[in-house]
Amino acid sequence: MSNKPVPLMARLRKPTTLLFAAGAALVVGAGAVRRRTSGSPPRTRSVPRPSASGPSRPRALTLLVTAHERLADGVVLLRLEGTGLPSWEPGAHLDLVLPSGLVRQYSLCGDPEDTSSYTVAARLVEDGRGGSRELHEQVQEGTELEVRGPRNRFPLVDAPSYAFVAGGIGITPVLPMLRALPEGAEWRLLYGGRTRASMPFLEEIEKLDADGGRVTVVAEDEDGRPDPGAFLAGLPEGAAVYCCGPEGLMTAVAEHLPDGAALHLERFAPRTTADGDGEFEVELHRSGRTLTVPGDSSVLAAVRAELPNTPYSCEQGWCGTCQQTVLEGEIDHRDDLLTDSERGDSMLICVSRCRGTRLVLDM
Repeated sequence: MSNKPVPLMARLRKPTTLLFAAGAALVVGAGAVRRRTSGSPPRTRSVPRPSASGPSRPRALTLLVTAHERLADGVVLLRLEGTGLPSWEPGAHLDLVLPSGLVRQYSLCGDPEDTSSYTVAARLVEDGRGGSRELHEQVQEGTELEVRGPRNRFPLVDAPSYAFVAGGIGITPVLPMLRALPEGAEWRLLYGGRTRASMPFLEEIEKLDADGGRVTVVAEDEDGRPDPGAFLAGLPEGAAVYCCGPEGLMTAVAEHLPDGAALHLERFAPRTTADGDGEFEVELHRSGRTLTVPGDSSVLAAVRAELPNTPYSCEQGWCGTCQQTVLEGEIDHRDDLLTDSERGDSMLICVSRCRGTRLVLDM
């Protein structure tokens, strides 16, 4: 009998559907997490995902921004409207193609039953790469945006109990999950942020816990940092733990994961490795060129310096546009998109690297 997690919504609903999330998702058992923190990374069990190539890629839609509103300090909410939109389930995300051509991923946080609009929320990243600032300052009501998706690598699975940990804007994929839990489900939420004023959906979250005792809100300027260890203590066997937020928060949750619990992660950015980012060479087989990839740059950047027309999009390891065939060398995969079979001879050159000193790409 298969022990693969079954999406909860597949059991709860008729053949209607839902959608939206952001980032890359993993499901990791407690033992695997502890092995990862103490040595070489184990082989992890990934949430089912589509192939990075072929007809399974979601189609592009052009939607109209009908709302662009301040939701919290540094956070805006966007509503994008269309007709007959693809359905989605909690945990799903959209790719937004901004007017500049930048592609960014945002979790769906509206009503999955609404097939006329998608709702996303975005935090302004002051030291980011420009996408969030463009979304905050240049996109407005009346702007048309191309969207791709929805896709879901962070699905809500059937479990005897749930623990959710969200940091700041990481509440966006979690909120639809809380709304979708069946009546009587056992759950708890740890929601942290810099200040209460910076935490989106805080009022709704507190209303979901009308009886009290299930939601812990931690504002750092009042209470210090959240304590995942205390929050996760005493979880029953088989609990599903969902975490979305900064890398430090996810690391802390993984370190305190109780035995018998399954951890589901949603990242804001590509993961790094304990080995660091060393320099290595990349040979472009068909072009006859050899490049050096510095430790503080990407294969994509090095390749585009020589081959400017090399396709790319998200630069986060989520869309698959930059996938290239690897002829030689050991790949340090840092995406959560490619299937196991694809990982044998291809990589996403925007985030993945080399475990040794040399890769040969079929370019």
